[in-house]
Amino acid sequence: MTLHEAMHAFMSYWLGDDTAKSQGRLTLNPIKHIDPFLTILLPLILAISGGPIFGGAKPVPFNPHRVKYGEWGAALVALAGPLTNFFIAFILFGAMVLLNINPISGAGSVIMLAVSVNLGFFVFNMIPIPPLDGSRVLYALAPDFVRRGMEAVEQYGIFLVFLIVVLASTVIGKVMSVGIGAVLQLFFLIFGIS
Repeated sequence: MTLHEAMHAFMSYWLGDDTAKSQGRLTLNPIKHIDPFLTILLPLILAISGGPIFGGAKPVPFNPHRVKYGEWGAALVALAGPLTNFFIAFILFGAMVLLNINPISGAGSVIMLAVSVNLGFFVFNMIPIPPLDGSRVLYALAPDFVRRGMEAVEQYGIFLVFLIVVLASTVIGKVMSVGIGAVLQLFFLIFGIS
């Protein structure tokens, strides 16, 4: 999560907005990205209650009006986090294949777990529901009437995502499973694994 959030901060800074930097969030220090509720309390409550475990980091602040390229710049800031997770998964998977590490061995299973977790972050964050990163990408592409609807929903923020995860966990689980499976198939294809 630290790299994911740090890349949001880096991209916004690179595109001209210093909000994250001025608030100390342009860092790889994981403590700066901890949100007491999202990172600690919520996953703990869900684990104890037997619900689907869900959490997150403190969202990186940025001003979409200060980044270059308008909504496209804001979409790039949003994409920076999930793409970081995608590339971490790709590099780990590629290293495992190139080093001929058996995916069911001790080291291989740890690598595959890290690949799966990062792909899970990638797929989940690309769901176009505000305030997830995918919603910012959709916002850049959407017509005005869709943007207005997204703006109305966004005020409910993370609570909306929480409700969707809890109430529709089987649907979200299937979306995640299909998304992760599709990306893994892409990795198999790229690395010539049948």
